[in-house]
This record gives sequence, structure tokens and C-alpha cells, in this order.
Amino acid sequence: MNTNNPHLSVVTPVYGCGDCIMQLYNRLSETLESISWQYEIIMVEDSSPDQSWSVIQQLAARDKRVKGIKFAKNFGQHTAITAGLDEALGDWVVVMDCDLQDQPEEIPKLYAKAREGYDVVFARRRDREDTLLKRWESKLFYKVYDYFTESTSDPAIANFSISSRKVIENYRHLREQNRNFPLFIQWMGFETAAVDVEHQQRMSGTSSYNLSKLMNLAVDGIVSQSNKPLRLSIKFGFLLSTGAVLYGLYLMYQYFFMFEPVPGWTSIMVSIYFVGGLLFANLGILGLYMGKVFNEVKNRPLYIVQESVGFNEKNVEKTVPIPASKQK
Repeated sequence: MNTNNPHLSVVTPVYGCGDCIMQLYNRLSETLESISWQYEIIMVEDSSPDQSWSVIQQLAARDKRVKGIKFAKNFGQHTAITAGLDEALGDWVVVMDCDLQDQPEEIPKLYAKAREGYDVVFARRRDREDTLLKRWESKLFYKVYDYFTESTSDPAIANFSISSRKVIENYRHLREQNRNFPLFIQWMGFETAAVDVEHQQRMSGTSSYNLSKLMNLAVDGIVSQSNKPLRLSIKFGFLLSTGAVLYGLYLMYQYFFMFEPVPGWTSIMVSIYFVGGLLFANLGILGLYMGKVFNEVKNRPLYIVQESVGFNEKNVEKTVPIPASKQK
């Protein structure tokens, strides 16, 4: 263990949970001190519409182990996790949500399992305290994602996890614009385990992930990690061409050997619309990939930090704060 750094870091993205941040801090502090007094709590405020940042500032002023990052705008949950991991110094790093559905009291269970020799330990939500619709949406998301990426995911596993310093250092090298923390961690291939944990109802706010956002997240993940849609498009094109040739031969047989008239305008128009729709669909798939490539080659930063608190000068130099005169 590096004695100059905390033994444990906790990274939590904050959005719409201002009412429960104080309770989160109290429960985290009590839990982490049972493992080691050398810890830090990094809260990344993702342009939350409530008073979350003022609460984080109060906590950082009271406890030097609390650190805060405030985004200039909303960059998304997984980008907020990345910002926290970029600054985390712990030998072990816990990632969890701020709404207290992830129970801080479960961290010792994750830590104990990791100490058995695992680089990553995920929390498996034994009984999800979500609505039936939310659970159905989550299962649909993973089914779509697994089909196109040819992988196997567990819908009971989300962000709540503990990772070793080695894993986090490698994670920092992944700078794609389309981000998904648990999928990135699993892709890296380190020794991974999972333990069952209790999952509670949200203490504050409501989930921003509806079916539409989940499907957009699935599309982003599929396009960034798999070219299977392109391969399926090619296969379907060949299948359609083969069918067209066979149908053409059948029409020729009808005309020359059975002396039957070939159907005219209706069948032609249906075929044109059918093929035209397929062409537009294929162009859309290609457009998605080209758009993602375009976003990557622009090489924009993943996030912009408006303000930070609790970090020393070395940490703050990693970001570029926005001058107050330019803030809207």
C-alpha cells in the first residue's frame, strides 16, 4: 500500500440527490473507517439542478477527505465516473451511485472478496428495488446489447463495484466519447468476481434512465464496441440479392415456359419501396458509425470542470476551470 495515498477511494456521480448527500457521507464515513482511516470520497456533481454542489462544498470544508468536482454542464453519469476515477488516488477504488440504492454498508463485503485475490468485484443486486417496468427495460437493454456485442451480461450488475489500482490505471487509458463503466471494466479482462448485496429504494430523486435513454445507451455501446450491425447488413443484402435473382428466374420460367403474363406495376412498386427502405436503413447504420468516428476524431475533452474543491494544486492543474466572468 502506498502510504502517501489513501487506501480506499469512493467515487460517486451526483445528480438530483441533494437531499441524501449528507446521509450518504455519514454512512460512507462510518463504513470506511471500519476498514481504514485512510480514505477519500470524491463526489462529481454532473450539473445537478438542485443544491447538491453547496452540500458538497460544506462537506469538503468540514472533512478534508471529501473532494468535489462540478461539471460546467451535464456530461452524463459514466463521464462523471471517469472524472472521479481520473482523480482517485486509492489503492482500491469503489464506484457507487449517490441515491443510496447502493448501500455503503455493503462495501466491506466487496473489499473482503477483493482481498481474496480479485482485481474487480461487482455488487450483484439480489432483489432489485425498482419498478417492474424499470427491471423490464434493463433486461431488454442487456439482451439487445449482448446480441450485437456477442457477450453475456448480468442485468443485476451495475456500477457498484470495487477495483484495484491496476484496473483503474488501465481504465484511464480508455478515452472514448461513448462510455459505460461496467462494460469497460469487463472488457479489460481482469480477474473479476461478484457478490450478492442488498438493493434499496431511492432515497432522493427519480431515475433519469427511461426506455428511450437505455436504448440510446445500448446503441452507443453497440456501435462503439461491435461491428455486428454492419456484418448483418451485408448478410441481409446478399440474402435479398439471392432472393431477387431466384424470383427473376421464376418469372422468366413463367413467361417462357408457362406462357403466363408477368405481374406489372404493383409488384415493381412494392419491390422499389422495399429495396429503398433497406438502402435507407443501411445508410443509417453507416451514418451511425461515421458519426461516432467523427466524434472521436474531434478529440474533444470528455468533460469540462467548472469548479473543484478539496484537491491540492497538483490535482486541480489537471482541469481548466471556467472564469466567473464567462459563466452564464
